[in-house]
Amino acid sequence: MKAKTREERNAAFFAKTNWQLFLILLLMVACFFTWSENVVITRGIKVVGRLGMLYASYYVYKSIINYGAVDSLKVHNPLSSAFYGIYLLIGFASFMWSTNVGYSSLQWFMTSQTLVFCYYFVKSLYLLDHFFPEHPIRMFNLVGNTSFLLILVFVVGMWVNPDAFYRLTHGGEEARLGGYMMNPNELGMLAGIGVAGLLFDIRRNHRRVWTVVKLLVLFYGLMATGSRSSLIGALLIIGFHVLQSEQKQFAIAAIIVMALVSPIAIYKVVLKDGDPERMEEVMSMTGRLPFWQALINEGLPREPLLGFGFMRIDYKEFFQSTHTYPGKMTHNTFMQVLMNLGFIGLTMVFFQIVFTVRGILAENNEKKLMLFSMLIPIVINSFTEFGIYGESNYGILFYQLVILYISFKASSIITPAQRVHLRKRRPDLTV
Repeated sequence: MKAKTREERNAAFFAKTNWQLFLILLLMVACFFTWSENVVITRGIKVVGRLGMLYASYYVYKSIINYGAVDSLKVHNPLSSAFYGIYLLIGFASFMWSTNVGYSSLQWFMTSQTLVFCYYFVKSLYLLDHFFPEHPIRMFNLVGNTSFLLILVFVVGMWVNPDAFYRLTHGGEEARLGGYMMNPNELGMLAGIGVAGLLFDIRRNHRRVWTVVKLLVLFYGLMATGSRSSLIGALLIIGFHVLQSEQKQFAIAAIIVMALVSPIAIYKVVLKDGDPERMEEVMSMTGRLPFWQALINEGLPREPLLGFGFMRIDYKEFFQSTHTYPGKMTHNTFMQVLMNLGFIGLTMVFFQIVFTVRGILAENNEKKLMLFSMLIPIVINSFTEFGIYGESNYGILFYQLVILYISFKASSIITPAQRVHLRKRRPDLTV
């Protein structure tokens, strides 16, 4: 039997690693869904599943090192990750004054666990970039395919079992894709992230016909969620790609699609067919504006500096003003930080975002476009739902991927032990 060449072994290793990273990310995101109405099963999936995917991401990271790499990466854009760490430290300290320590600690540990998962996931990609520059694995492809497959499950489910996959709102007058398994706005955000990832496959002419089919499924699912913010985000992503594109054919095709889809989509989803009663709802952001006003006027003065504790917005389980609905979360990630960690926490978050954006702007064009494309749907979602600093959700996971993707840089400095490891594993590599 003929021995495999180094190129053949590398190709097999890349294919295996690509599938591993895809499945790990897919299952990690899937663990944020409520797949069963049984509380015990749901908690088991969320806790055991996420911890399992954390270990799996570490396993892939170690397998890349064992195959022929060393972790010689150095810190890059330290202020972005440092301020995120400060935010988590303040959250941890808030256990001392939290109005529900058990809930605060659970949310904090889930957010921290996701961060560790992202740490090894992103490091795996960086090690591949540095030691195997010819590898075909791309983060935008992994993110796009993950989102597509999960949205596809819901699109198929809405036809096979609509009772489970639809959520009735407005007194049963409107059915939105998501069911009890996922908030429709969060599901729409996931579709937007999928669009952000797969547009890069179009740009690099990677299986273009199949990718167009995936994008159509994502838009179909997005429309079915009825999420106004997610639709706006998806259209902004396409516009952002068009502005940045140097490919005239891609730009023309994208403009034509937007011109055909946008008027119908905005009329149906954003303006709700022009219904006057629904338009009034749109103007008040489904009651969110008076709720935010009540939070600032009544809730914030009680604990202005340090808040009520990590992911807590009142002394009780729900905040309720005289003229607003009761709410356990603020439906705005920045308001959420203000209420649970006060002005001190909000200041740390503000600087963290500033340094993250500054770090992205310093990257090369493709990486910059990819990260901003991912940010668009999750930041827009942050103004109306859980968001990047809210209760544990996969929007936080994607934001942590963005932060860590600008936090490392290849280094030419390696230790003697690492040098020996490379000589043993990679005799073809000049150390």
